[in-house]
Amino acid sequence: MKTVSDLVDEGIAGQTVLVRSDLNVPLDGETITDDGRIRASVPTISELSGAMAKVVVTAHLGRPKSAADTQFSLAPVAARLAELLGAPVKLVPLAGPLPNLHDGDVVLLENIRFDPRETSKNDDERAAFAKHLIDLTDADAFVSDGFGVVHRKQASVYDVAQDLPAYAGGLVLSEVEVLRTLTGEPERPYAVVLGGSKVSDKLAVIEALLPKVDSLLVGGGMCFTFLAAQGYGVGSSLLESDQIDTSRTLLESGKIVLPTDVVVADGFAADAATRTVPVDAIEDGWMGLDIGPESVRAFAEVLSGARTVFWNGPMGVFEMAPFAEGTRGVAQAIVDGTAAGAFSVVGGGDSAAAVRALGLPEDGFSHISTGGGASLEFLEGKSLPGVAVLER
Repeated sequence: MKTVSDLVDEGIAGQTVLVRSDLNVPLDGETITDDGRIRASVPTISELSGAMAKVVVTAHLGRPKSAADTQFSLAPVAARLAELLGAPVKLVPLAGPLPNLHDGDVVLLENIRFDPRETSKNDDERAAFAKHLIDLTDADAFVSDGFGVVHRKQASVYDVAQDLPAYAGGLVLSEVEVLRTLTGEPERPYAVVLGGSKVSDKLAVIEALLPKVDSLLVGGGMCFTFLAAQGYGVGSSLLESDQIDTSRTLLESGKIVLPTDVVVADGFAADAATRTVPVDAIEDGWMGLDIGPESVRAFAEVLSGARTVFWNGPMGVFEMAPFAEGTRGVAQAIVDGTAAGAFSVVGGGDSAAAVRALGLPEDGFSHISTGGGASLEFLEGKSLPGVAVLER
């Protein structure tokens, strides 16, 4: 695929470049609580602006029902992007008009999902919206740099790339290269850590990875379905009864490592009563919300011997202090392994958020992905539309 460096080498001074970034950040009101994705978008935007292109950035925020959903405005994102770039970034309505741009200027279009055609399943509707974006911006080229959305066949990701000379941004390129390392011949032992809520959400990636990994460590809410498959009572913990038989079959691989103790609470709240119990001693009315210290030590021992590690999903409800230590402990074990020479990848989503929320060093991991869903689908072996269109 052609890259943003190829585009710059071709000479783009005075040309307009339409860039799809992933700026879908968490907000508390109008306050950005984690700007990781914005920071990750800066290198490509800066490279284009520095080459004196006129840069028009598109991105989405959340899942607005319409343009009237002003809580999903990208105004806070435009302000933060301007701070990081050290230059003004004007927010432009999707209907336009675009301001008079000078070479090197950067503008951000309002939330691309304010127009329902962006995510339409109808090819003609998406194509029409892509044409609107191209006509509005009078773009000469397209750069795809939002890895978190390349698994979606959407107008600003897929259809625009069919109508303009298309290039992979530095972020998309690095993400694909890292994930190809994991799906190729990773250095062994290869350990995967999976957390999150549901087995059903991760079933496809578990089935795809089990033949390829040496160990698969399972925490988070999904571990309780596996524990139930072993015959343990799980109290009021999250349980997918319809996945018990499937989990029992997956356990036959002998590669899945489960917690041996968990932190349980009598309610889903930071101030709930808590205790740490063995997995065979979860009482009725109590719910598991984190893996326990014994499990952290066991997981850390496996990770200390790994040469390649992929981590997706927290070990517990890390947003609440009483249930954050499992995620912190496992993440620290990955950091320690990386310092000793292991190759580690954090698979975006809640895992990347946990790294920042818990104050862990981002440079302690080999790579932190910006796309949780895209990472998982790549590892499942699925074709990502936003990548495939760049490779045509």
